[in-house]
Amino acid sequence: MPTLYESSETAWELISRGKVRDVYEYAPNEMLIVTTDRLSAFDVILPTPIPDKGVVLTQIANFWFDKTSVIVPNHIVDPEPFSTDAERKHLAGRSIVVHRAEALPVEAIVRGYLTGSGRKDYEKTGSVCGIPLPQGLVEASRLPEPLFTPSTKAALGDHDENISFAHTVELIGKELAEKVRDVSLELYAFGAAYALERGIIIADTKFEFGILDGELILIDEVMTPDSSRFWPADGYVAGRSQPSYDKQFVRDYLETLEWDKTAPGPALPADVAAHTAKKYLEAWRRLTQG
Repeated sequence: MPTLYESSETAWELISRGKVRDVYEYAPNEMLIVTTDRLSAFDVILPTPIPDKGVVLTQIANFWFDKTSVIVPNHIVDPEPFSTDAERKHLAGRSIVVHRAEALPVEAIVRGYLTGSGRKDYEKTGSVCGIPLPQGLVEASRLPEPLFTPSTKAALGDHDENISFAHTVELIGKELAEKVRDVSLELYAFGAAYALERGIIIADTKFEFGILDGELILIDEVMTPDSSRFWPADGYVAGRSQPSYDKQFVRDYLETLEWDKTAPGPALPADVAAHTAKKYLEAWRRLTQG
């Protein structure tokens, strides 16, 4: 399958290009989402594509959408719209048709382990997003229980901002905020347990939700290496950074550069891109074929 950095379909009107996904008006109240091989790090789109990344992300997300539909409905109309379309085989495997929903203005982040911005917050305040935690936790510590730590959805190129649950209530109302929180924690508990049986720790993840016909639905992607931190369970040791199946390898490489984390992002060496592609593929195989 050819690498796809940016789609250029003329049969449908382009609605938007996100960090990774290109979205088209497909039919009345339906959208076509094409997941490209673009990669973003520190909220900056990098110029180097990761081979097959879009296919892997789409297939992992479709797998979880199917598995979690008993917990919450989702936006999927057709998970494989071009599987038999010879003229659009470049879109096969990386495209889905979805219901057009009203996206909520918050991202639902669930943290099961202490790492990333959560660890930095904890070291400064003893809390994560205002939620007090026990003393003595270290990098990659498993948290006493998963935490719901929502954030705002930033415009392209900007950084998301962690917000309190009270702020979430202000944005979407108490009843809906509580439902988003409870569903997010249930989704994470299910996904984390399932993945762990297949040798993957989901350290944290991000869910996005929308409203369709007055009902809460899951949208965008779900528990992929782009929206989550995936760690190999064998060899896990708290107190140090963990090897990963996600784009942390790219983040670690970028941290070695003299780059201020603003656009334009630096190109990746071929070996870094290839190693990252290999990690995405391994996560896909472990989750769906293990």
